[in-house]
Amino acid sequence: MVLSRKSWLPLIVAIAFGACNTTPEDPSMEAIVTVDGVSLTLGELNRAVPDNLAAQDSIAIAEDYISRWVRTKLMLRQAEINLSAEEKDVEQLLEEYRTSLLVHLYQQKMLEQKHSPLVTSREIEEYYTQMQDNFNLQESIIKGIFIRIPKDAPNQDLLRKWINSADLENLVNIEAYAFRNARTYEQFVETWVPFSRINSLLPEAVGNEERFLRWNTFYETSDGTYNYFLSITDYKLPGSSAPIKYVEERIKAILLNKKRIEFIQQLGADLYDEAIKEKIVSFK
Repeated sequence: MVLSRKSWLPLIVAIAFGACNTTPEDPSMEAIVTVDGVSLTLGELNRAVPDNLAAQDSIAIAEDYISRWVRTKLMLRQAEINLSAEEKDVEQLLEEYRTSLLVHLYQQKMLEQKHSPLVTSREIEEYYTQMQDNFNLQESIIKGIFIRIPKDAPNQDLLRKWINSADLENLVNIEAYAFRNARTYEQFVETWVPFSRINSLLPEAVGNEERFLRWNTFYETSDGTYNYFLSITDYKLPGSSAPIKYVEERIKAILLNKKRIEFIQQLGADLYDEAIKEKIVSFK
């Protein structure tokens, strides 16, 4: 059951705090709860609770909002009582926060208007070459094919032959077979994936990953319902350098952040130089 604002607000008030005895001319100004002379009104609660919710959800959200509002006001009351006048003087903090917020908003606006979030392949390659020691693998990664099929699926000998073949043209046959018969199919011949993700799909996870990867290019196992086939065309072990393709997105994020910082620094330098030139800033 979905209620409109007009229908659920009185219900929330009645359930949470009991019906009010007096109603002001503007219902939105009716006080729901008062703490030390400060009231939470129906209008404020109305704005805090989303439209088109079920009655139970509306009541739950409203009651939570009211509870948090009361707790905040009580905490503020204790702060007013217990803090000294000097401790309560937050004008400088507020001004610093306002300054920081406005500067941040301006920087973000300039980033959106004038900064080009572009990272080239060459930049990624250069960064990878310079910082390669920082991209050592923390886990095993592999390339290959994984497929899970029912035990009664047809032509499984053909599937084994295709998966064991180094001929990439057999991928077409494997994908056609998987489309008809597979319950799970992962093709990552050109993409590195963590071995742990594929290992978790097996009915019994491989224990010694390093030994397994060194000695297996094809693995087949089963449970009571399915046969599992895993072809490993390449692998890399923890401690070795991560392939550039595997860390490409991470490098891109690093470079984008670096460019944003450089843009903001240059923006500040340009504003400073212009202000000096226009005599907006002067030193005595």
